[in-house]
Amino acid sequence: MKIIADTHCHTVASTHAYSSVQEMVAAAKEKNLVAVAITDHSQYMPGSPGPWYFRNLVILPNIVDGIYLLKGIEVNVCDPGGYLDMDNFTINRLNWVVASMHDETFHHFQYNMEAVTSAWLSVAKNPLVNVIGHSGMEEFQYDYEKVIPEFGRNGKLVEINNNSFRVRRGAKKNCKQIALVCKKYGVPVILNSDAHSSFQVGNVEQAQRLLEEIDFPEELIVNSNKEKFDNYLKKYTNFFD
Repeated sequence: MKIIADTHCHTVASTHAYSSVQEMVAAAKEKNLVAVAITDHSQYMPGSPGPWYFRNLVILPNIVDGIYLLKGIEVNVCDPGGYLDMDNFTINRLNWVVASMHDETFHHFQYNMEAVTSAWLSVAKNPLVNVIGHSGMEEFQYDYEKVIPEFGRNGKLVEINNNSFRVRRGAKKNCKQIALVCKKYGVPVILNSDAHSSFQVGNVEQAQRLLEEIDFPEELIVNSNKEKFDNYLKKYTNFFD
């Protein structure tokens, strides 16, 4: 199984990343992908761009050299109420939204399962969000059995983030448990690189191995073929509008 889209990628606009939009698209083309999403960090992350950057992504074409270019954002989930650090007007101008938690943007709340579970339950109901980003972080554990079925009911894709295996303590164990719960309830997942340079685009090998270990059904991996991916875009995004 190979993926046909990488929908969590950062450019130089996230100042801890190192490649341009054009370089990311070229890398997607070289990897024989169908699509790539540019999802730079939202405004509360240090060194990230403001709303004007995301609003102006509409100037970019939807297809570049045969590659779908999804204009997106990685918003920060900032409190137990599921507050996102970007206004709805800006988000509505985009066609792909990853919601994630980070130490830098959730730090003023006590880390506990109840708070994180509450935050994700609120995000599950937010129609603007497509992907639940790298939720296997050790410090942001939540009630998987309670929350993951809600992600499925609300059309959210649970991300298995390849970069987590490299940089996030405890991620493999937690991601495995998340994937098992997704398998149990038939909740779709998406495999992403979380690339911070063009060299990482499409690199999801560790995430793939984890799913193979648990015999995860390929039909639940949304970016494993173009038909499934296109169907998701048509149902839950404005990409084809």
